[in-house]
Amino acid sequence: MLQTISITVSGKVQGVFFRQSTKETALRLNITGEVKNMNDGSVYILATGEKEQLEQLMEWCRQGPPKAMVAEVQFKNLPLQKFTHFNILRF
Repeated sequence: MLQTISITVSGKVQGVFFRQSTKETALRLNITGEVKNMNDGSVYILATGEKEQLEQLMEWCRQGPPKAMVAEVQFKNLPLQKFTHFNILRF
């Protein structure tokens, strides 16, 4: 059953290809949604997929791409949102 979660990742997560790596990971896991940088230096992800796929994405977020230094990851269940793709949002 599809579900939607939000993920907020903080630490050194901007300027290290976190958004692009998140998109690549999401596409590999067949997850749709979006990722964007936030003004406070964090990265915010909205993701829709099967529970197991989302768990794999959450686990990946704890590490991130090689140059990232993840300090904290927060997850929240949300009402189902349907997306057609996984997009990187820019300011």
